[in-house]
Amino acid sequence: MRFHNYDIVFQEIPDEVTLAINITHCPNLCEGCHSPHLREDFGEVLDTAALDRLLARYAEDITCVCFMGGDRDVPAVECLAEHVRTHYHLKTGWYSGRNEMPPHPMLFDFVKLGPYIPEKGSLKQRTTNQRLYRRNGEDWEDITGRFWRAVEL
Repeated sequence: MRFHNYDIVFQEIPDEVTLAINITHCPNLCEGCHSPHLREDFGEVLDTAALDRLLARYAEDITCVCFMGGDRDVPAVECLAEHVRTHYHLKTGWYSGRNEMPPHPMLFDFVKLGPYIPEKGSLKQRTTNQRLYRRNGEDWEDITGRFWRAVEL
């Protein structure tokens, strides 16, 4: 598994300062994808050593690590999430184009599911098919509505 880039972001996971890592070689081929270049297999290898290098720089400044993609190698994403939780005690998130939870969902605090469908829109649209879930103990709460702005009258 490889990654193209990363950034510190504030909107992907509500109320978290997130290190978002953009994983390449996406198998989903969503029509209208905002990052079609991530379909290609390129970039730096994303393993625990690469993650440790990133977190050596940013762990004190963030509250969450979110893996943006990685649907082609779910066990690798889960392994990295477990590494973050075990060694850094940070929250973890996964943005997936899949429609189902990963095999070991409790490794994550947040999971975004669903492919991008242009006519349904992104997480910002009330019509979206995509959902962001927050783990609450053993349960999952749909917090997608946190992305929606109140309609002004």
